[in-house]
Amino acid sequence: MKNTVHLVKLSVGTEDVANLAQWQTMRQAQTADGLPRHVTRMWPKREAEVLNGGSIYWVIKGQILCRQRILRLDEVEGSDGIRRCAIVLDPELIRTAPTQKRPFQGWRYLKPEDAPIDLGTARADDDALPADLSAQLAEIGVL
Repeated sequence: MKNTVHLVKLSVGTEDVANLAQWQTMRQAQTADGLPRHVTRMWPKREAEVLNGGSIYWVIKGQILCRQRILRLDEVEGSDGIRRCAIVLDPELIRTAPTQKRPFQGWRYLKPEDAPIDLGTARADDDALPADLSAQLAEIGVL
């Protein structure tokens, strides 16, 4: 899609895609209308591009494993009085081809041409490979 950009974000403490989905069902990870959200300090400067079909790509244990469509950006105020950005997400987690990603702080922009491909529904329920094997295959370009 033209004029679209994605975000990539570490999912710290998450063991796998199922664990991320479980976390997002918890009340503190949801908006008032029940949608999953991720709250961050920074507001994307490229907001229009993010909201033009962008997704957040989740890095779990050093690999991008899934993505979620970004529906909107909400301003929220923490108990400390600081305004933050709530990235409101489609509840559907779309599995992607495992892609290695080094640790980083916050979130980063991801060009559509650099985003990993979706695995599709045919492989969405496949058992996950062991992390070390998946990382080695991704490193040589097999996955």
